[in-house]
Amino acid sequence: MSTTETAGSGGEKQWFGHPRPLALLFTTEAWERFGYYGMRALLILYLVQHFVFADRVANGLYGAFTSLVYLTPLIGGFIADRYLGNKNAVKLGAVLMSAGYLMLAFTGGERADPFVNINGQRYEIAIVDGDQYVVANGQQLAIKGNEDSSITLEGGQGPLAGNIAQGAYEFGADRNPLNVILLFVSLGLVIVGNGYFKPNISTIVGELYSQTDRRRDAGFTIFYMGINLGSIFSQLLAPWIAVTYGYMWGFALAGFGMLLAAIRFQIASAQLKDYGNPPPDAPQRGVIIFICSLLAVPVIWFLMNNAMESAAAGGAEDAAAGGIVGFLLAQPLLGQVMFVVYILAMLGLPIWALAGLDKDARSKLIVAVVLCFFSVVFWTLFEQAGSSLTLFAERNTDRMVGSYEMPAGQAQAFNPIFIVIMAPLFSLMWNWLGKRNAEPSVPFKFTIALALVGIGFLALVFGAQFHNEQFQVALFWLALAYFIHSVGELCISPVGLSMITKLSPQKMVGLMMGVWFMSSAMAQYAGGIVAQFASTETVGGQVLNPEVSLNTYLGVFQTIGIAGLICAGILLLLAPFLQKGMGGIK
Repeated sequence: MSTTETAGSGGEKQWFGHPRPLALLFTTEAWERFGYYGMRALLILYLVQHFVFADRVANGLYGAFTSLVYLTPLIGGFIADRYLGNKNAVKLGAVLMSAGYLMLAFTGGERADPFVNINGQRYEIAIVDGDQYVVANGQQLAIKGNEDSSITLEGGQGPLAGNIAQGAYEFGADRNPLNVILLFVSLGLVIVGNGYFKPNISTIVGELYSQTDRRRDAGFTIFYMGINLGSIFSQLLAPWIAVTYGYMWGFALAGFGMLLAAIRFQIASAQLKDYGNPPPDAPQRGVIIFICSLLAVPVIWFLMNNAMESAAAGGAEDAAAGGIVGFLLAQPLLGQVMFVVYILAMLGLPIWALAGLDKDARSKLIVAVVLCFFSVVFWTLFEQAGSSLTLFAERNTDRMVGSYEMPAGQAQAFNPIFIVIMAPLFSLMWNWLGKRNAEPSVPFKFTIALALVGIGFLALVFGAQFHNEQFQVALFWLALAYFIHSVGELCISPVGLSMITKLSPQKMVGLMMGVWFMSSAMAQYAGGIVAQFASTETVGGQVLNPEVSLNTYLGVFQTIGIAGLICAGILLLLAPFLQKGMGGIK
């Protein structure tokens, strides 16, 4: 992209008709997203294949990590507003995230060694060319997974002969405890750093424009284009490097991108001398904040470790079997706190509104709460991209494109590619419909989004009937699912946060922004739970039976696809009442 500068009114240097600092923020955000999405494209596969966590554990950890990524911006934004200022918060966040990515790259150690306990006897497992073998008496016995969840060891004798029933065997792995600790510390640094970086760089973009500047929306559009461009390149490059040279170098690429963001922002931050500064009367708390930020990492380590132990003790199916109370009690500490707080917010806000607000404000607040709830449903299903859909791409998708086999993590790039292509078209379409008073209302846009995320999964289930002999589905069907989901995203993502700020009473905007971000975090955590239901038995990160794996994924995808359509139907029935409750807000 060209960086042609022109002089604006008052001699202000401009970048494509926008304030010049937008170029700095655009490139910084692009490199930061390059790092984050490059890491995200690898994370679930890294947990399964390098640390050899069972699917339910890896999915639980992934959900815990991404939920905390969405929670910490609430704290980082508050600290920046009160003490650091947005600019210093971005610098601190960039440093912490860079350290996290580089630690992730260089502290993983050797791959975990898988083993199996059969009737109380431990046996080592060998992985040869992707095939799994139990090593017994100097022989390698090939492992075959059966549809009834039993296993058969080809050539096994005595206690290893015949079908070994589920419950008589348990797969595990020997991991270096220090490497696991460093894994969680690395993710903790990323989480804390993201909390400082993500909300505050967006705030600085807003400061470049007055509230009445007509360029404001266009400026944010350009800025968010940086998010998608950064994610496209990293989600194409990082998985290829990880497959070709190893996970270490894939994560190192993410760290390199984040370092570039930090260096770029630091060197050129003089352009922002008038933006993002601390409040004039802010007390000097920089050292204390830095120390507390580092102390937050062990807290995150505890939450991640607790999530790992909870998932290892029992899967999502076991928790669901205990009813609602049993389900909540079976969650790790992070899940229990999030569920309780979110349920109280969803129930408490409407009750408070009935007693403390006038009729108009009460109606708008209730609409905002309802939209928050349905946004959780959408993002819970949509965010399967980083967990169950990536594992599905690895295990049950024919990823050959000509003579090139696409790494599974590259499939995540479909979403930002489709967004970049379609976002301008959607903008033109909404404007065209708006001029003719035919643009759908916000509740109806949410309805469309929910229907599309459900249809995307059902399209994948439909296409799976044409799988090949290896129980692999054509890449086209996975790409189609991502395309449909991306269209749904364009119906909900650009309008959600704006609507929350417009519908909330002035004295409650901050609180409702917190509820919206809490909804996003709740969706990430719930997405991890959904992915746990799609867990299948693996040995050394490889599935035992591709047919069982395919049927497991399709069963979950069909269920959540139907759930998306049902929720869309419910919201469609509510849409006229919600539109009326918005009081004319568009």
